[in-house]
Amino acid sequence: MRKNVLACVLAAGCIAGMLTGCGSRKKDRVLQDGTYTAKSEIRKDILSDDGENSEEDDAAAGYGVVTISVKDGKIADCDFKTYTVDGQLKDKEYGKKQGGVANRDFYNKAQKAVAAVPKYAEMLVENGQLDGIDSISGATINYEEFCEAADRALDMSEKGQQSVKAETES
Repeated sequence: MRKNVLACVLAAGCIAGMLTGCGSRKKDRVLQDGTYTAKSEIRKDILSDDGENSEEDDAAAGYGVVTISVKDGKIADCDFKTYTVDGQLKDKEYGKKQGGVANRDFYNKAQKAVAAVPKYAEMLVENGQLDGIDSISGATINYEEFCEAADRALDMSEKGQQSVKAETES
């Protein structure tokens, strides 16, 4: 029962996030040239309190790191990476268990999410702002992490707060 309630709350949050998108962020920012790196909060909200999480729940938990380069007041480059709660980069190994594919469906879903990560960064460079960036099917948690970290990095650029490389540990 508790898992059903948690799933409904999570689904409602995802739907609300998809409907508002990154568009609820600030528009028309005045950006200062430089490189800015920011990290999203660690997403543990998808994990149940009783510790009985699915493999997908455990793997989806984590955070994102965005690095934005601004030149002539415009976003010139963006890099986005996602990490597990323990700081492991989600890459071609993401979704494997002990180096092998134990569950093909889970691995395919995980890799679909990994493939979407650079697309978010590309969309930000193309749009020049967070407004108008939509979530990609199969990568909604990455989307939320991206929007949060990119918004923070853009806030830093507005204030001219140069950043040092964000640590990937929590």
